[in-house]
Amino acid sequence: MILIGIGANLPSETYGSPLETCEAAIAALGRREGIRVVRRSRWFESAPVPMSDQPWYVNGACVVETCLDAAALLRQLHKIESEFGRVRGEKNAPRVLDLDLLAYDDLISDSSNGMDIPHPRLHERAFVLLPLLDLVPGWTHPVIHVSLEALIAQLPPEQIIRPIEPIHGSLEVDDDPDEL
Repeated sequence: MILIGIGANLPSETYGSPLETCEAAIAALGRREGIRVVRRSRWFESAPVPMSDQPWYVNGACVVETCLDAAALLRQLHKIESEFGRVRGEKNAPRVLDLDLLAYDDLISDSSNGMDIPHPRLHERAFVLLPLLDLVPGWTHPVIHVSLEALIAQLPPEQIIRPIEPIHGSLEVDDDPDEL
């Protein structure tokens, strides 16, 4: 299962509010050759981590299918971020769009090859774990072997997150399974 994290806390000149930008990013991802967005989580609003005076984020996640390897998929995510106006600067800075490769099946890769998979901080972030709960309840972190539910129970209370949409199950995104 390939999991992508999506977030934004700055408006985009082209796409609008952070929520509209995140929706547009899902659509852009689904238009890439060799990538099919299967479903997405509901959207959440979350406080910045670490806490700061920057605007709150809109966060979600999606499941994709692809014929691309992890490195090629990550390059596509970075291209989409760039097309949406993301400028990489200081760590934890506000951003127009953030797309993270959270997990790529059971692949485990460290930064020695330029990719950390699974994402090195996904197990510490409410804004990642709660959207994943919408998509893959029962998922277990492939490195630390802890369930999603247990990871959520361990989150510090200062990570404030609330759903923007009501829970209704994951949202199906693409209805053409043969388009890879």
